[in-house]
Amino acid sequence: MMDQAQSLRQLVSSQDSKRMNDGEATARIITVCSGKGGVGKSNFTLNFSLALKAMGKRVLLFDADIGMANIDVLMGVTAKYNLYHLLKREAEIEQIIQLGPGSLPFIAGGSGMDELFSLSDADLNYFTTQIEQIADQMDFILFDTGAGLSKETMKFITSADDCLVVTTPEPTAITDAYALMKVVHKSHPEVSFKLIVNQAGDEKEAISTSDRIRLAADRFLQLDLPFLGYISADTHVVQAVKKQIPFSMAFPNSTAAKDIQRLALSYLAGSPEETKKLQGIKGFISKWLKRTK
Repeated sequence: MMDQAQSLRQLVSSQDSKRMNDGEATARIITVCSGKGGVGKSNFTLNFSLALKAMGKRVLLFDADIGMANIDVLMGVTAKYNLYHLLKREAEIEQIIQLGPGSLPFIAGGSGMDELFSLSDADLNYFTTQIEQIADQMDFILFDTGAGLSKETMKFITSADDCLVVTTPEPTAITDAYALMKVVHKSHPEVSFKLIVNQAGDEKEAISTSDRIRLAADRFLQLDLPFLGYISADTHVVQAVKKQIPFSMAFPNSTAAKDIQRLALSYLAGSPEETKKLQGIKGFISKWLKRTK
């Protein structure tokens, strides 16, 4: 009997073939956010990116957390360059893209993120040109944003193809995740959200948590909120963070590692209708620049 993961792999494979036949090579832009800190958003983004890459996808991870950029810390990698060096024209895009564990390409955030929202037209054009050079080589570009809903995070969320909202079963995390989506949806109803429950005690708790948010979103916002999946509470995750190694690599047979693989498969198995709506990096930057001005 075919299991869920095998079914998802076959669906993903068939959709990849369709995209190739259609001549489509547009990167999907994904923003990952959370209503509050401490829900494991950055850890999720890192391991989700690695899972996509392990499935043969070309992935670029962009640490877009303004004040608390820490993707490189989770990787145990010292970033030689970050966004600041690009904005100051001290390095080009190929130089600031570094390789983390599993040869995952990433751009470190840091101090440069603040300056990204106050650039001159000339500097914005330079940034856009640089990003476009590398975007055509990617299938997915993931932006790990700061916790909560700052004006900077809002710009990333409303410019991307998808927004993955990470929460935990804790009441405050649930409330804050819903509040974030409520604010965004009221001003930008076109934003596509998908929900992830992290640190779930079991499947029952994960489904219960997602149902609470999804029912509220449907009733009060008329928002259809897909539940992408969950990651189990797993002591291996904490151990991996201490080791500064992604948990999916440090403990590949752990429950959390298997969960993140299933999540990635579920995401890749998204409907062909969604795929056709991709705007690509040019559309993302166009929207982003309008919201930055």
